[in-house]
Amino acid sequence: MPIAQGRFQVTMTPQAETGSTDGVSNLGRMALDKVFEGDLAGTGKGEMLTAMTQTPGSAGYVAIERFSGSLHGRQGGFVFQHSGTMTRGEKQLSITVVADSGVGELAGIRGEFSIRIIDGQHLYTFDYDLPG
Repeated sequence: MPIAQGRFQVTMTPQAETGSTDGVSNLGRMALDKVFEGDLAGTGKGEMLTAMTQTPGSAGYVAIERFSGSLHGRQGGFVFQHSGTMTRGEKQLSITVVADSGVGELAGIRGEFSIRIIDGQHLYTFDYDLPG
C-alpha cells in the first residue's frame, strides 16, 4: 500500500451541549477544522462527539470528517471515521476511510490513518490503496 506522510493543524470548536451530564460522564460535541500539509494536502471538516468520565485520563470520542484536496497529486475527497478511547491515559485510536466515500481522482480509496503528536505538532501517516 502507498504511504502518505505530513502534518496537520486542527481547531476544535465546542458546539451546543448534548445536555447529558449524569454525574458519571459528561457528553460534548465539537466542530473540527483541519489543514493538512505534505502528501495529503487540503482541508478536513467534521464533527466529534465526546464522553469524559470522572476518572482522570479516561474518555472516548467518535467523529466523522470530510477531507477535500489532493493525495500525492490526485484531486478529490473522502470521509474519515474516527473512534478513540483513553483508559487512564492509555490511548487507542482507529481512523479509517469510509467505504465508497471517495470522489474525483480519489474514488475507490481505502485506508487507515494514524497520528503522532510530537512537541505539539500533529504528524500523520496514511496507508491507503486506490484502484488502477
